[in-house]
Amino acid sequence: MKKRRLAALALACVMALTTGCSGGGGSTAGSTAGTEAKTEAGTKEEAKAADTGSGEKITLKIANYAVLEKGYDEFWSSVKAGYEEKYPNVTIEWVTAPYGEILNQVINMAGGGDRVDCIFSEMIWLPALVDSGLAMPMKDVLDESFLNDYYANILEAHSIDGEVYGAPLYVSPSLLFYNKDLFKKAGLDPEQPPKTYDEMLTMAEKLAALTTDDGNKVYAFGQPTASVIVIGSSIQAFAANFGGKVIDDNGKLTADDPAFKESLEMLKLLDQKGYNPQNAKPKDLRNLFALGQLAMYYDNSWGFNGAKSINPDVVNFAAAAEPLKGGNGEGASTLQSHCFVAVDNGPDHVEAVKNFIQYVITPEVLNDYIANIAPALPAKNSMKDMEAVKNSPILNGAGDSVEKAEPVYMFPTLSEFNLELCALAQAVTVGGEDVDTAIEGFKTAVQPLLP
Repeated sequence: MKKRRLAALALACVMALTTGCSGGGGSTAGSTAGTEAKTEAGTKEEAKAADTGSGEKITLKIANYAVLEKGYDEFWSSVKAGYEEKYPNVTIEWVTAPYGEILNQVINMAGGGDRVDCIFSEMIWLPALVDSGLAMPMKDVLDESFLNDYYANILEAHSIDGEVYGAPLYVSPSLLFYNKDLFKKAGLDPEQPPKTYDEMLTMAEKLAALTTDDGNKVYAFGQPTASVIVIGSSIQAFAANFGGKVIDDNGKLTADDPAFKESLEMLKLLDQKGYNPQNAKPKDLRNLFALGQLAMYYDNSWGFNGAKSINPDVVNFAAAAEPLKGGNGEGASTLQSHCFVAVDNGPDHVEAVKNFIQYVITPEVLNDYIANIAPALPAKNSMKDMEAVKNSPILNGAGDSVEKAEPVYMFPTLSEFNLELCALAQAVTVGGEDVDTAIEGFKTAVQPLLP
């Protein structure tokens, strides 16, 4: 199994090393045609430009993989247009690459002297961006009142060594999505999802006996385990359901924690019973759920958009509930977010980044996005009463799961550590190893990665 772990890690490293930098290289702000237009002092244009701290033309380079993704591109186009209208001396230039490549591209570009100004980031990317020297502390970017409006546990989740490095647009714990139609078909109450793993296992027996109308197998429960960095965070969330942690708040490995072991035993049981699709990625589970072949699964709230894009009818049968309680745990989870990271390219650019972040993270900009594109929970107190949140059947099922969410310890090699967690999950499932043996192998593998 050690070879399998090393192979998974090596594959991830090869992918990172073979990621090319942006072919276009650095670009400059477009010049104004002809001579500068002469305007009277105090015009609306000058007043808006003054808000950036400088009336000079600025090209703001923002790294954003989402502008390439169907369903998200129109939103980001409207953000660009709205921001540029409000700050006419600033032009946004998107720096793009696919999701799996953008982080490496940004870091590689910076190594060549071409630094972006802002990054639309996964929370889990923060350690790499801090370690590479790109991320600025948010206290040096955002207005104090804006930063203080975030919930305290959310700021903690975006902190490294006591400094906040990410400004989250929204957050999500792992939510339990379930198919109400399959619940009815199995004779279960679709308004009463399970609250504990014991209840889930009882329901799963009935759900696993179902087939789709065209005879395909129905999986009862989905928890991703494939070798993807963010899945390592999902496995940490799975352990938190049981009250378990694999690394504590001081960076100490706690793989012998009985609650963490209990979570792995549950993962193994789900595999042995054939309830959980083996070695699945979130997109695999979303596909099965959208096609009516998966009764329950864990995902972040915005993953619902992926299922809806496969089958629009998913809005009629999907519901969400809080994470399950396992063992002596209280059903805690971990948070994931999409957040902005700022890069210091001088005071004028930092001011423009501040204005961009504080323009986007508002109810006026995000309400339609959360309502129609990607349901998510607000990270700021002033946004808690957004119509998109109050009127969402998906988000209403989240209960107090955000308040119960626990931060993941951040350190430079977290990405590699998470891949080893994936390998551990695969060891006890597709690998067939007993939990104790797999944990010992995991402890050996992650020792060089620990902070």
